[in-house]
Amino acid sequence: MPDIVLATLNSRYAHASLGLRCLRANLGELRERSCIREFVIGQKTEEILEQILAESPRIVGIGVYIWNVEETTRLVAQLKVVAPHVCVVLGGPEVSEASDPGRICTLADHVVTGWGDVSFAKLCAQVLAGAAPAARFIAGEQPPLESIVLPYGEYSDEDVARRHIYVEASRGCPFKCEFCLSARDLTAWPFPLDPFLAQMERLWQRGVRRFKFLDRTFNLKIDASLAILGFFLGKLDADPADPPFVHFELIPDHLPERLKAAISRFPEGSLQFEIGIQTFDPVVQARISRRQKNDVAEANIRWLHEHSHAHLHVDLIAGLPGEDIGTFAAGFDRLVAMGPHEIQFGILKRLRGAPIVRHVEAFGLRFNPEPPYNILATDAIDFATMQRLSRFSRYWDLVANSGRYPQTTALILDDAPFRNFLALSDWLYAKTRQTHALAHERLVHLLHEHLRAARGLDAAIVDAALLIDYRNAGGRSRLNFEPADSILPAPRPRKAAGATPSRQARHAGGDL
Repeated sequence: MPDIVLATLNSRYAHASLGLRCLRANLGELRERSCIREFVIGQKTEEILEQILAESPRIVGIGVYIWNVEETTRLVAQLKVVAPHVCVVLGGPEVSEASDPGRICTLADHVVTGWGDVSFAKLCAQVLAGAAPAARFIAGEQPPLESIVLPYGEYSDEDVARRHIYVEASRGCPFKCEFCLSARDLTAWPFPLDPFLAQMERLWQRGVRRFKFLDRTFNLKIDASLAILGFFLGKLDADPADPPFVHFELIPDHLPERLKAAISRFPEGSLQFEIGIQTFDPVVQARISRRQKNDVAEANIRWLHEHSHAHLHVDLIAGLPGEDIGTFAAGFDRLVAMGPHEIQFGILKRLRGAPIVRHVEAFGLRFNPEPPYNILATDAIDFATMQRLSRFSRYWDLVANSGRYPQTTALILDDAPFRNFLALSDWLYAKTRQTHALAHERLVHLLHEHLRAARGLDAAIVDAALLIDYRNAGGRSRLNFEPADSILPAPRPRKAAGATPSRQARHAGGDL
């Protein structure tokens, strides 16, 4: 039985925690006395607890994040009731701000704030020796990166076969964007390149083909960026039929020609860039300490769209201090015109320890007090409007980002993307009162009704766009606006809204 269980709740099974693997790799002599147990949010708390306690651990270390803090709080509370002798150690970004601890920290025995690679191992040795420190909060020690044992051997064969493989060539960020926890970093620190690439080679030999880099600033140091891209280009050249897929986070206004030359060599489906724009408003950028050359960033995104095969995922944030819906809309329209494949329409969140809180009073920032701590209102965007933007974000994912409706999306956006999609969003919500559980066929018919009845677009154009999108996305039923003599099956009937399930109806009628 392991003395140490390292656990977390991932948002999905396909996600594997790199943080837990870093901790286990650096336990030294205690590594063989440890194990990793990962769960998924939505699992029953008692069942998670049962599986953890089945290992008979003396220490349980748990990674806490914004997406799992509520369920992890319930887990820790139950663990301390059922097994109070077990030492609970927390770490992760949601508990790394000792001045703003949250309820979960009061339930734990110890909380390691910041880097845990070295400090968690030291704490475990003390606890197992019966000499646990009195302090609850323990500041994580930041060692030189060359002294850290790389964690990639901790990925199991099942991880390699079935899950995303996360890697990091560097930690930290030199930028000070106040909505981000990395604003507290002094700079970015690179891992020694040769040992890192040697580990990537080992993962490749084990069969890994999809690599997601967690670096905040992949293209900060161009020589290192080129070496990493060169590694994957070498794999492509050796066997074009077995290409890698690599995801990087890219600084938008730093794309020199030699980096463009390397990027242009990757074929379609092998490269994805996540690009943070967040806002195009220079006043807001200055207010939140974000340095960005907007014209250069725009030129680079357009170049990537026109001259590379990279999939472009670009981020905007609504609710930043002082930005109203007009300036956000202008930024959104500007970004749409650049042609990214996805726009991540995010709503500002108050991450624990992020400096954005300094603007709360001056700009009337009102955050949800519960996770995910999303912005509810500002002095420039009231609560009702923020709700409309939140629904816009959800419908945008369903329609535009899903990739199912490229022809239809172009019709919706036309010459006024933000205004037209907001009108669709408002109409969809008024019609359905739903932002989730909209089945494919139903959404197609709703889009048809909106474009024809609300927008008054030409029937032939709307019908053709929706039919192309529906068929290309795998739809095989006959849509309501198709000819009645079509050989395709009719659309599946929908239950009347509010219909009572038959079993409940029997109970209501006294039929037991």
